[in-house]
Amino acid sequence: MNLTKRTFLKTSIAAFASLPLGNMAIAANTAPPSLTPLTDDVKPISLQERKERIAKAQMLLQQNNIAAMLLEPGPAMDYFTGIQWWRSERLTAVVIPAEGEIAVVCPFFEKPSIRESLKVGEDVRVWQEHQSPFALIKQILNDRGITKGQIAFEQSVRYFVLQGLMTLLPTMTHTSADPITLGCRMYKSAHELQLMHKANEITLRAYEHVWKQLDEGMSQQEVNQLMRSAQAQLGGSDIWTMALLNQASAYPHGSKQQQYIKKGSIVLMDCGCSVEGYQSDISRTFVFGQPNDKQRKIWETVRKGQQIAFEHAQPGTMAGKVDDAVRAYYQSQGFGPDYKLPGLSHRTGHGIGMQGHEPVNFVHGEQQKLAAGMCFSNEPGIYIPGEFGVRLEDCIYMTDKGPQWFTLPPDSLESPIGHLGPLPS
Repeated sequence: MNLTKRTFLKTSIAAFASLPLGNMAIAANTAPPSLTPLTDDVKPISLQERKERIAKAQMLLQQNNIAAMLLEPGPAMDYFTGIQWWRSERLTAVVIPAEGEIAVVCPFFEKPSIRESLKVGEDVRVWQEHQSPFALIKQILNDRGITKGQIAFEQSVRYFVLQGLMTLLPTMTHTSADPITLGCRMYKSAHELQLMHKANEITLRAYEHVWKQLDEGMSQQEVNQLMRSAQAQLGGSDIWTMALLNQASAYPHGSKQQQYIKKGSIVLMDCGCSVEGYQSDISRTFVFGQPNDKQRKIWETVRKGQQIAFEHAQPGTMAGKVDDAVRAYYQSQGFGPDYKLPGLSHRTGHGIGMQGHEPVNFVHGEQQKLAAGMCFSNEPGIYIPGEFGVRLEDCIYMTDKGPQWFTLPPDSLESPIGHLGPLPS
């Protein structure tokens, strides 16, 4: 039997995909070879850091004349307390008062599991199946002397939670917790930036590995499995991948049509992972074989668009102006105008941190001014319906002196990976 590189990879990937979930970790360490974890020196968020986050939240609560804040499971709850949980009809919540100890509310039978990830706080109160969790929250507030004023709800809290609690708090009003949660999470600490830098290092190294494995006849599913396996071997978690081939690359989030790599194919990949809860997001566009003149021109135009966005992302600049600068350049090259195709049909970039998409965005009209600690994707793609699309995406972080790259964009189609940026200090 003549075992080609593609046949070998296809067989390995099929075997990987068919394994039970419990065996995925074993498979990730066996195929493809030559990758070792990059996370041995990673330090998780410490107890002291979480205490400092809560202290900042309480300062912002006081500044905004808000008595307390309520969180449901998700990134915000994890950010402040370390609790990693899911949402169901049974409420688990965290209450952060403007003064005093935080408290956790959860079903009685979930308490041992909740405590496994809880990093800060001792006041954990439970409710039985026939009891109201909202009455428990009201008691927590009363115990801290909170009987009037405003209570803030994190933006993703479900309506039945807000309604159920406010029915029991007739002397209080509700408001958005954005000034508190965004006031904390939007500005990353040095440690958070280091975790994001590590996640981006993993994804970039995985791209370098996968690019060398691309072969004629591969499907998007095979490319995705290669990238997923590579990031897992390198130590990434919460891995996601998207490979768009040929005409499917003209749609930013792809098409259901089956596509295969052939000579001259565009291979657009958008992938990421997380390290200790902090995410990467990198896109690369390759041409399999010899690129034609149009592919090269569009790739180089997108690369210049990335640089324009980077140069305009300066402290004190409104985030929307970054998007405007890119669109002005693209229009000068015959694309658009605005969001019209062929051209850039999505925002130039988005905030990133514990979530792949966070406020603030590089989008027209966004007036939030850029400041140190903010992190963004920089991804001004160009899409030509019926032909192909090109997207290059690297994440940046803001300093007092200007933007810095987590990963430096590639220089050319012949050298399409790029380089790791310096470690944030």
